[in-house]
Amino acid sequence: MRLDCPAAGGSTLEGMTENPYADEARERWGNTEAYRQSTERTSRYTAEDWAEIKAAGADLNERLAAALRAGVAATDPAAMDLAEEHRRQLDRWFYDCGPDFHRNLGDMYVADPRFTATYDAVTPGLATYLRDAIHANADRTA
Repeated sequence: MRLDCPAAGGSTLEGMTENPYADEARERWGNTEAYRQSTERTSRYTAEDWAEIKAAGADLNERLAAALRAGVAATDPAAMDLAEEHRRQLDRWFYDCGPDFHRNLGDMYVADPRFTATYDAVTPGLATYLRDAIHANADRTA
């Protein structure tokens, strides 16, 4: 699922099919700078770019899940570093994603059951863990 807030644009991560959440994303965030940036950036991506984005995201999710399963606290520097990597991936590929913006995304990952289901499919509790690590990371950069 690619409802990643303004990054939802009109494409899925695979870049091959229409995003079923595109209308919702456009309605919620269509007037934001982040949405404009995401639409502009993603419109230029090739199938290879989408494959790289997907692989990097899956790798990061697996490393986050491994940290959670290993009992690494979300406030541990290792978990915060993973949250920072998550923020930088969004910043690189979709839109400017500062710590406060990232914090809001983390909240949405828990508040919206679609996001929660996506992350928790990797490992139960991952959405909450990622949110907590994002908050801790934003706090340390403040």
